[in-house]
Amino acid sequence: MRLFRDKSSSAESHLAHVQEHFLYHLGISSATTDIPATFKDVKFVCIGGTASRMEELAQHLAGELGLLLNGRSDVMRCSPKTERYSLFKVGPVLCASHGIGVASASVLLHELFKLIHLAGCVDVTLLRIGTCGGVGVEEGTVIISDGAVNGQLRHVYTWNVLGKPIERPVVADLDLVSELQACAKVGDHFPTIVGTTLCTDDFYEGQARLDGALCSFTVQDKVTFLLRLRELGVRNIEMESAGVLALCHAVGIRAAVACVCLVDRLVSEEPKNKSDLLEEYQRRPQMLAVRFIKSRLAAL
Repeated sequence: MRLFRDKSSSAESHLAHVQEHFLYHLGISSATTDIPATFKDVKFVCIGGTASRMEELAQHLAGELGLLLNGRSDVMRCSPKTERYSLFKVGPVLCASHGIGVASASVLLHELFKLIHLAGCVDVTLLRIGTCGGVGVEEGTVIISDGAVNGQLRHVYTWNVLGKPIERPVVADLDLVSELQACAKVGDHFPTIVGTTLCTDDFYEGQARLDGALCSFTVQDKVTFLLRLRELGVRNIEMESAGVLALCHAVGIRAAVACVCLVDRLVSEEPKNKSDLLEEYQRRPQMLAVRFIKSRLAAL
């Protein structure tokens, strides 16, 4: 696999002339860490919002993949000196937290991409797993994104670079979407569906919420907008998918996004279920990710 598919980027040539690579927000330096020896076997990267959720996934993966030493999970914490992001390695899998929003996630992805490139990893697949609001979707449903639109309902994500906007296309890997969907089982006590995702830069007004400090629209405006989303095939709303898919497509890494619906926004602003049930919901995309990784590894 060759990174940096985006021919307009000269990042690969720039990286070749850097003598010491320091991944600032992961706390990893090529001067003190043998990056190829430590990370070359990585085949999968799982990212999600919080450090605790990703550590939980890493521990679960260790058990599922049989990576246990003397009854304890073989999980390597790779970012011990930074509080910005957490990175865990479990055999061929990296689990990392990305915070909230594309701005935060993009910093992590830049450093993960460089790590993958420097380590010489091949055929890496990235999965973002997280939570979302549904659009006419039952709470607890897992939604796999077959595409994502930005706040203007366009299939691009825009970065401002050197004072100018750069639009990168949001491209979903539909083969990967199908493969991930196939990991859902008939016996699951929750549905798994495929749909388009609205990715916003704001949790409140950008998601048509009425309970923020500012609100520039009416209740009817909100309902009209959400119904329009539904007609367009949008099934959920979150804050990272478009940026993640755009950046992964630009560098040539296969990626998919699977999020669990905590609330149907056509019904309510906020989840009504108890916290323990919401925690169980959040494990559902993890279940799909673990099944997918186990299936892939079994086929190798």
